[in-house]
Amino acid sequence: MSALRFSDTISAALADGILVVTIDNAPVNALSADVRAGLMAALDHAEKDGAVAGVVITGAGSTFIGGADIKEFGKPPVEPLLPDVISRIETFAKPVAAAINGAALGGGLEVALACHRRHAAPSAKLGLPEVKLGIVPGAGGTQRLPRLIGIAAAIDVITSGRMVSAAEALKLGIIDSLSSGVPVTEAVADIKTIDSSTLRRTGLLPTPAEAADIIDKAATDALRKARGQRAPSEAVRLVRLAATAPLAEGLAEERRTFIELRDSEEAAALRHVFFAERAAGKVEGLEAVAPRKIETIGIVGTGLMGSGIAVSALNGGYRVIGVEQNPEVAEKGRERIIGLLDKAIQSGRLDAAGREDRVGRLTVTADMQQLSRADIVIEAVFDDLTVKTELFQRLDTIVRCDAILATNTSYLDPDVIAAATAQPERVVGLHFFSPAHIMRLLEVVNCKRTAPDVLVTALALAKRLGKLPIVSGVTEGFIGNSIFSAYRREAEYMLEDGASPQEIDAALEAYGFPMGPFAVFDMAGLEIAWARRKRQAATRDPAERYVVIPDRLCEAGRFGQKTGRGWYAYPDGRRTVDPDVTAMIEAARAEKGIAPKQFTAEEIVARLLKAMTNEGDALLSRGIAARASDIDLVMINGYGFPSSKGGPMFAAGRR
Repeated sequence: MSALRFSDTISAALADGILVVTIDNAPVNALSADVRAGLMAALDHAEKDGAVAGVVITGAGSTFIGGADIKEFGKPPVEPLLPDVISRIETFAKPVAAAINGAALGGGLEVALACHRRHAAPSAKLGLPEVKLGIVPGAGGTQRLPRLIGIAAAIDVITSGRMVSAAEALKLGIIDSLSSGVPVTEAVADIKTIDSSTLRRTGLLPTPAEAADIIDKAATDALRKARGQRAPSEAVRLVRLAATAPLAEGLAEERRTFIELRDSEEAAALRHVFFAERAAGKVEGLEAVAPRKIETIGIVGTGLMGSGIAVSALNGGYRVIGVEQNPEVAEKGRERIIGLLDKAIQSGRLDAAGREDRVGRLTVTADMQQLSRADIVIEAVFDDLTVKTELFQRLDTIVRCDAILATNTSYLDPDVIAAATAQPERVVGLHFFSPAHIMRLLEVVNCKRTAPDVLVTALALAKRLGKLPIVSGVTEGFIGNSIFSAYRREAEYMLEDGASPQEIDAALEAYGFPMGPFAVFDMAGLEIAWARRKRQAATRDPAERYVVIPDRLCEAGRFGQKTGRGWYAYPDGRRTVDPDVTAMIEAARAEKGIAPKQFTAEEIVARLLKAMTNEGDALLSRGIAARASDIDLVMINGYGFPSSKGGPMFAAGRR
């Protein structure tokens, strides 16, 4: 029988009495209005045609259904609505199977859950990531998934928004089988054996019996990780509802909650973050520039930062040549890198075969000449201008003329480093955040003379490393540390003005930060910022306001958690308010004649937000950042700004 077409994106063909319906809506087979209408038309046809014994739904290409159509975000809904399509599938008189050939996410998984059978390719990924957009599944996910896999497991999957592998999906009970061949072929063969009178309709199943303490623990864990975000807590409530309410009641409450959350400020902020990530790393005018080929990455320095970069590169599939000063240090660097891989095995992020593959692509040596094989060399040495400049001059004599040189400096001027080399156009900044194998953010610094294809290569490399690349121009501290310095400065001003470290930290944590600024300073260590302040002392404007309290802490040997004392004291490792610090702050105020005033939590947050956005506006006006949304992504992914607030620029209305 020839192919049938039910809409621009839905086609079908009869295979052995089974109507195989294919969704073809590139690039991710999103559930657009055309897809929804086409699915309804295909079901109409299957219902009326006596030659059709059952239906198999699959996706074209490497995706089953990637979720909702983002082009419809914020627009009036168009019928048929997804819940209606899904209800039609579940209640269909003839058997319907999902042949999950690739990613089934959001509404895509909800479609699959409504099918009577589910077969998945081994490479398929399944998930309900709606909480990451500040909403809950809106087409039955919170009601059908727990009926298949239990309340506790459904709470974990839905509130985390994580992707589940096909193997885990089989183990949990989300899918019925893992295909050894083509999922469509197996789905067709399977569905032919099913009696229409015994169809397993997910929405009519009772939730599996579970101990109350297991469910309570899953809910508690989910709410702790949510840090005050509303969508995960609503998801927990809805999943629990599946155990007590009839399907129709649960679906109605889910839809009501979905619509309420969809129109919330939190969802608007998270949608902003979603679209910001799609725009990140795009540089106007470079769309047609091709990246250079990168296969081997050289890394000079295998300390904490260098070893993290090495693991990132190995995870990205690259060969890595680490270089150290002498054989003993090189061996320690190799052990450090392998130790990080071993930790990944312990945490379940890596298996033994993956570890061996990575170790096989790793060389750590004291012979810098080995870098002649590298396509790009990233330095991760001490942040000193002389050290880095001399290193780059030496690399000039070793690496190939077409190899890229990247500096991982945090505060130094990469233009000065580049100018000292024979080919400044091949120099780019790659500012990783520690730990580099975990942190997603990567500031890609476009130096004054960086060649377009070098910048494009750096962006492509970042993406293959699984990083979120944000392009920054050259300024001290680039985007992130520039804004963090303004944040730090304003927090210290507020100390003098009357707030305490614990009041400031509590206000920021209540706002959604994982830690307040002073707790972060103590964790990172106070001596690095102190050394920087001492370096800048000679050029500091004497008329500029300067807070001496951090210097006095350091002079007293209070360097943070590592010394057991910083802004706080740490008896038994627990953070506690230290009366000595309170006295030090009061003395500094008295010396300046400052009468302390009281601050509300809202005033503290507003003042720190204003400091960040003022600095952000300055970076935009100077062209250091290309977009306000790039600044938001840097602060969310590098500095703990709550994603549910959209970043400082969004929160302050610079949308």
